[in-house]
Amino acid sequence: MYKVLSIVLFPCISAAFCLPQWRSKYVEQQPDGSLVYHPDEQGNILPDFSKVGYKTGNVAIPDVAVVKTVTPGADATQRIQQAIDEVSAMPLNQNGFRGAVLLKKGVYPVSGSIYISTSGVVLRGEGDATILVAKGSDKRALIQVSGNGNVKEVKGTRTEVTDSYVPAGSFTVTVASAKNLKAGDPIILEWGATQKWIEDLKMDKIIERQGTRQWQAKDYRFLFQRKIVKIEGNKIMMENPVVMEMQPGYNTASVYKYSFDGRIEHTAVENLRCESEFSSDTAEDHSWTAVQFNKVENGWIRNVSARYFAFGCVNLGKLSKNISVLDCICTDHKSVITGGRRYSFNNDGQQNLFMNCIARDGRHDYVTGAQTCGPNVFYNCAASVTHSDIGPHHRWSMGALYDNIITDGEMNVRDRGNWGSGHGWAGVNQVFWNCTAGKAAVESPWVGGKNYAIGLKGEKVPGRFPNRPDGEWEGQNQKELYPASLYMAQMKARTLKGM
Repeated sequence: MYKVLSIVLFPCISAAFCLPQWRSKYVEQQPDGSLVYHPDEQGNILPDFSKVGYKTGNVAIPDVAVVKTVTPGADATQRIQQAIDEVSAMPLNQNGFRGAVLLKKGVYPVSGSIYISTSGVVLRGEGDATILVAKGSDKRALIQVSGNGNVKEVKGTRTEVTDSYVPAGSFTVTVASAKNLKAGDPIILEWGATQKWIEDLKMDKIIERQGTRQWQAKDYRFLFQRKIVKIEGNKIMMENPVVMEMQPGYNTASVYKYSFDGRIEHTAVENLRCESEFSSDTAEDHSWTAVQFNKVENGWIRNVSARYFAFGCVNLGKLSKNISVLDCICTDHKSVITGGRRYSFNNDGQQNLFMNCIARDGRHDYVTGAQTCGPNVFYNCAASVTHSDIGPHHRWSMGALYDNIITDGEMNVRDRGNWGSGHGWAGVNQVFWNCTAGKAAVESPWVGGKNYAIGLKGEKVPGRFPNRPDGEWEGQNQKELYPASLYMAQMKARTLKGM
């Protein structure tokens, strides 16, 4: 299996052998590894993206013991599913796992989908030698991992945010009353758009074509999942930061405790090669996605390769949280090259991490969807033979870091106007850090926040429209940005604080 080379930083032995380093005006790493953030005139800073992925990166991904083994054979769907179901019926151990199902080396034809719907189950192969082949003409995910249910507000806990302004990057909000909340509670920080926000963002004036939908305030309600770390009076401190500014007039904001009874956790897919049958390079009557997660918390997908799918290798749904996608590969898609296809690594969830991944022949290789609530991170990933761009795709994705992404195509965050059914502004507080691209258009929306291109190597190009505000560009085509990785620097700063 191919790997992305990890970035290794060697200390300078002699100044004569070292290129001069430069530091961003937005954040600086001190000699002890701590970070100093420099706010803008409203107090906004680059968000801390470090608490993403499995267990927020605090716990190493475990090696879960094998409790069931499957060997290759004719249509393997039923045998694999039976093994998963048997493990799903076993008790959870003290670490929250039931056990791993091991697929031994060989080819496994799969005529339907393989489902994991219980916490604590890991599906594991023996690397590239374990090959799952999606048979048939169904447009489905080969492996589907999902819980059920939905976010539910705990009655009597909702309280309004009373701050006159909450800047991006803040870990705290002040509420009317915190008496029904306590440290450790899972909370929703809810942001609801006003019509004035839509109007000042100019998303009620998208140039229309057939199917275009103007943005409506009622459709823009963001539910940021957070956990309370500490409460002082009516000031609530959260484990993850605000990733979009809050201000009266543009939004309403409130906090409430939530439950999610059906969501599963401690589930994983690892060490597999997935392929789809196909009849031609543009055929679409076959499997679309190798691995799909939704309604899952604290899981992972690692060392999975995917070939010949129409959509992609990994698709994380909106209710996927704290998922790590590591060392995965997506190549050789089979589909028409147009909208809704070839999203190699797609993320609609929050607090998820994609690291050390490779994509080839895709369209939107590392991408977030509409109204994606951050923080989210794509780190140390590569894309080649690209057919479209990397970045937030449409309708206001919030708080994503693209760190050391290398592509021969484009990286963009911009107003997409009437593309799709009215994509409009793709995102806010999107940070491209030390990336390399053929071309890049980075613009900031009229209101609501900024987008950043820091140390981006590549050609700066206009967005789709000539009069949109420019993004925050710094150090274009300038080498030796320090720190080389914002994500890794933020992780190191966390450890210094014991977080």
